[in-house]
Amino acid sequence: MYQLPAHALRDLFIKGEISATEIAKASLQRIDHYDKSLGAFLHVLTERTLAHAQKLDEKRSQKKPLGKLAGIPMAVKDNIHILGVNTTCGSNFLSNYKAVFDATVTRLLEEEDALLIGKTNLDEFAMGSSTENSAFQLTKNPWDTAVSPGGSSGGSAAAVAARLCPIGFGSDTGGSIRQPAAFCGVVGFKPSYGRVSRYGLVAFGSSLDQIGPFATNVQDAALIMEVIGKPCDKDATSVLNPPEAYVQKLHAPLKGMTVGVPWRFLEDLEPEPRKNFEESLEVLKDLGCTLVDIDLDILRYSIAVYYVLATAEASTNLARFDGIRYGKRSARATTLDEIFDFSRQEGFGPEVKRRIMLGTYVLSAGYQDAYYKRAQKVRTLIIRQFKKAYEKCQLIVTPTSPFTAFEIGKIQDPLQMYLQDIYTIPANLAGLPALSIPSGFCSQGRPFGLHLTGPYFHDADVLRAGHHFELKTGYNKKIPPHFSEALHG
Repeated sequence: MYQLPAHALRDLFIKGEISATEIAKASLQRIDHYDKSLGAFLHVLTERTLAHAQKLDEKRSQKKPLGKLAGIPMAVKDNIHILGVNTTCGSNFLSNYKAVFDATVTRLLEEEDALLIGKTNLDEFAMGSSTENSAFQLTKNPWDTAVSPGGSSGGSAAAVAARLCPIGFGSDTGGSIRQPAAFCGVVGFKPSYGRVSRYGLVAFGSSLDQIGPFATNVQDAALIMEVIGKPCDKDATSVLNPPEAYVQKLHAPLKGMTVGVPWRFLEDLEPEPRKNFEESLEVLKDLGCTLVDIDLDILRYSIAVYYVLATAEASTNLARFDGIRYGKRSARATTLDEIFDFSRQEGFGPEVKRRIMLGTYVLSAGYQDAYYKRAQKVRTLIIRQFKKAYEKCQLIVTPTSPFTAFEIGKIQDPLQMYLQDIYTIPANLAGLPALSIPSGFCSQGRPFGLHLTGPYFHDADVLRAGHHFELKTGYNKKIPPHFSEALHG
């Protein structure tokens, strides 16, 4: 069962060849067996999942209509609300917080009969690129448990890669779905900004955040997008465009598609990643795509722009965590000022404090013009440069990351860690849809990822290109060896 894609599991359940309870138990058994060594899950919702599965079996036996996602187990990053379930954001500050409402995404999933099987580990408040900043545990990469699964959505990526469940969800502020997808050898999709509701996602950078799926194949990601890619009146940034038939659009051929490659932006690629990237380009050419060189040199400034804007927004968003309204209150505080100071001092980890301080600095009266406003202007130039590039092509392709997964604990310099996202951040700054798909393996057996970025609201075209690439290569079908055995009993 663990080898099957999500849509195949759903079909077997709907046909009556397998029960939702059997699917749920199989997934829970794999979590129980493997997650001790992987650390992907913070909370496993065993009783809740089995109760929902039993209701689905009853629903099917009564011949009632079943949803698009009927019987599919799914993992949810622990900064997305499920009513009555802890939402810790990987932080000590929220270790005692239970969500008082459903996120729009989790509501839509359950309305289509999905099984929400657990909450996954993340960098604290989604701030990081390795999932090492979680206050609770380390998550390891299923391909090599000595290396990072990426971040900040490393828990969901690792869970899907190890086939603990076929679908996971993350949030992507600067690459936090796509980079861990590349490191773990799975599919990770960031939709166009506004396509998926952010209601019920604990905010990091409000103008950058977007919820998206991890899957073992692009068709499953497209199926998920048909469910969650809907307008939401509870999110002011949600666009009103109706849902698309993403799965149906996957099958249109790629022949005649023009793909842009920003060669000068990629000139620092090391030999092995470059070789893999060039081989991936040959696959696209075999599929009928035409490659053109495009100018995106301005993207060299994207990391600087991102870490000004994202930290500024984080500083504002995290001001609500004060020891009064949410989460833990310091036991040693005796005055109101001490409640604020000690609760934040004890509740936030080093990386969160670092970003709050940087964000507060760039928003301060003396520096707002020099940093924050200037970064906004460069962001506008980046958006314009993308629009100009899309006059020559329909899709832009780069590696997802300049490296494969790095050893846990190896990168201690925060600035060096920030460089992990150099190819993923631009899509967030411009609000564009972007996909990471497996594109092969390095000499050490760690996965590479290929990164596809489309024009705003051309999500279906991005998924279509990824679908044809994976059909041609088959890299997405490989399972980490240690996690490829079937469990019995």
